[in-house]
Amino acid sequence: MRRLIVEEPVTRAAPWSLRLAWFALAVSAIALGLVRSPRAETGPALAALGAGVALAVVAVLLALGAFVRVWREGARGLRTAVAGLFVGAVVLAYPAYTALRGATLPALADVSTDTDNPPAFSRSAAAYAARDGRLPPDPTPAARSEQREAYPRIAPLTLDLGPDEVFQLALKAAAARKWTIVESRRPGGRVGNGRIEAVARSRILGLPSDVTVRLHPRADGTRIDVRAATRLGDRDFGRNADQIRAYLDEIANLALAVK
Repeated sequence: MRRLIVEEPVTRAAPWSLRLAWFALAVSAIALGLVRSPRAETGPALAALGAGVALAVVAVLLALGAFVRVWREGARGLRTAVAGLFVGAVVLAYPAYTALRGATLPALADVSTDTDNPPAFSRSAAAYAARDGRLPPDPTPAARSEQREAYPRIAPLTLDLGPDEVFQLALKAAAARKWTIVESRRPGGRVGNGRIEAVARSRILGLPSDVTVRLHPRADGTRIDVRAATRLGDRDFGRNADQIRAYLDEIANLALAVK
């Protein structure tokens, strides 16, 4: 008697899913390095990163298609499909998190602790050079209203310390946050207010935000206002509010250590 050899079907989507997922991971890793590099052009680097994300989406879709065939026909390739799904999900994790934040937060690119009178960015030659010749425009009344609704706890910090002492704490906190200090001015003189201009970069992509800190001496201490504006795009996905919160918390912790 002849034995019939029945070959189990094999899904082609599974190996292609894994190949594309690894390729997407490699493209995204290289693009991420380019985005974070000060020598590379940010626009093309972000486009390459977007291509890596798109490839990861295709890899995940192929893995899902492979799962369907495995379930319906008993085709081989389940482990390969799972691997492709996992690697693709790794690539998509941060973009998905960012997209979720963007869907739940308003389209703001400029956040300030003082929405009525935001700190003005410096117009010095050094500040313009650090901002690539850009001066962030003042937020519109609608944007200020959206910020108050979205971030009610973004508010000034007032310390019962002298302006010179607070100025030193503000500089130390900026250094701890790894901000690049562009220029600084002690409180006092005819204007009275102190100023710190800096560039802050996001943790993952290293995208720049321009930051200005205003130190206002008062009878009860020194008031600190912070404004952060994203340099690229029309929304910051909550990054500027996070930067301001972390910076003011850093100053508050340093002030407690002084007392």
